[in-house]
Amino acid sequence: MRKLIATLFVLALALAGGQADAKEWKKIRIGVEGAYPPFSSIKPDGTLEGFDIDIAWALCKQMGAECDLVSQDWDGMIPALLARKYDAIIASMSITPERKEKVAFTRKYYNTPAKFARRKGSGIEITAAGLKGKTVAVQRATTHDNFITAEFGDTVKIKRYATQDEAYLDAAAGRIDVLLADSMAMLDGFLNTDTGKDFEFVGPGYSDPKYFGEGAGIAIRKNNADLVEQFNAAIDAIRADGTYKKINDKYFDFDVYGEPTS
Repeated sequence: MRKLIATLFVLALALAGGQADAKEWKKIRIGVEGAYPPFSSIKPDGTLEGFDIDIAWALCKQMGAECDLVSQDWDGMIPALLARKYDAIIASMSITPERKEKVAFTRKYYNTPAKFARRKGSGIEITAAGLKGKTVAVQRATTHDNFITAEFGDTVKIKRYATQDEAYLDAAAGRIDVLLADSMAMLDGFLNTDTGKDFEFVGPGYSDPKYFGEGAGIAIRKNNADLVEQFNAAIDAIRADGTYKKINDKYFDFDVYGEPTS
């Protein structure tokens, strides 16, 4: 009898542990970067703005949740999520197999291609020969970092930065030859600014799922499957009721969601 009671007690503890994080999610902490315009940036008064930020607030409103946005450097995004600094990440994080090993993802909430940019008149071409010996700037630990390392790592010099803005400043200062980043982030955050007026896109857009995943999704701890589903339902809802389009049109002149997922 004692053995049976002990067994049932252990089983009960196991079940309780497996369900420990299941809750109503009326309060949600969301990790954001704040250094990736037009998706996220910090205004002079210290408040956050951008596409990711507006999407986060819209999803929270749809879910009826009270949300707190927590700024976090990109390199520490996933570690901080796993350490429970926040409950979800809305920071233009691409859904990749490597990241799926550590965290769960919602379905995508946008998908835009990566592109290279060069200084106007440089004549640099995006080929192994054209990039040979050139210095390419990327944000550290991103899909763009993975792509340039795998495809051109034995040809180029890769310079990695903690933030995209740091890469832009070095490009403008003449310290690097080529930039690789999300096309929309680079267009709004660099090419369409005075700092980047001497630069231009070059080559095709890149969106191979092998490197760039399935689009940007919301990262959540694996034991919070209920939160994943709540965010998925909220994404569908704001796409259906026009809220997503209103936010989209505030920042872009086309639908950044990309092709519908099946």
